[in-house]
Amino acid sequence: MSSTPVPVGRSAARARARLLDLIASGVFPPSERLPGERDLAAKLGVSRTVLREALAALAEEGQVESSPARGWFVRARTVWDRAELASFTERARARGLVATSQVLQSRVRPAVIGESAQLAIAPAADVFELVRLRSLNGTPICVDRSVLPVSRTRGLAELEWETGSLYERLEAECGVQVTQSDYTMSAEGASPEVAEQLGIGAGTPVLVGDEIAFEVSGLPVLLGRVTYRGDAYHFQATLFRRAQ
Repeated sequence: MSSTPVPVGRSAARARARLLDLIASGVFPPSERLPGERDLAAKLGVSRTVLREALAALAEEGQVESSPARGWFVRARTVWDRAELASFTERARARGLVATSQVLQSRVRPAVIGESAQLAIAPAADVFELVRLRSLNGTPICVDRSVLPVSRTRGLAELEWETGSLYERLEAECGVQVTQSDYTMSAEGASPEVAEQLGIGAGTPVLVGDEIAFEVSGLPVLLGRVTYRGDAYHFQATLFRRAQ
């Protein structure tokens, strides 16, 4: 999959650009089937041969995909998560996508017993809880819940969180650099609330990532739970076999 435009003829280039505009504006949303070739060619004012050239270029660029006997579909926006420590915003930026957030909850509250033990703070000490609906280029991808000890992250609760990376702001605002994350992943069915937030059906498979993140000193600084749409997340790792 290429991130740069594939060379095509002038007419196909115009058709490709028009299709990209329709995808970006939401006329053709992610995962939706495109109109049939005859109707789509008529909509764009090009021949079916030119349309196929434009679609082939967009497929090479990862914007659309063909399904045998079903037609062309807009590809779902995905987060590629390699076995390296990076925030949602940083991963999106690396792929040329724009990460945005809708803040569902932002509050300071007392830690519950499990949280205080995991964060190595006193029972009922203040924590900052941030819950965001994260999107890529306007498409909802995941619900991201973070809990941080206020004693180590003062000032975060006063910031706006419609944009920006939590990891980057931890470093810039609090001088806290996250260097390690204990991360587990599991599959479950989407609750009605999460399903509505992500635009999927209740019970649809979702991937849930739980983490405890640590700063340079080894102190835990963040508890995170991210619930991804199952069709919008890929995990990649390089595995090594121990020599016998």
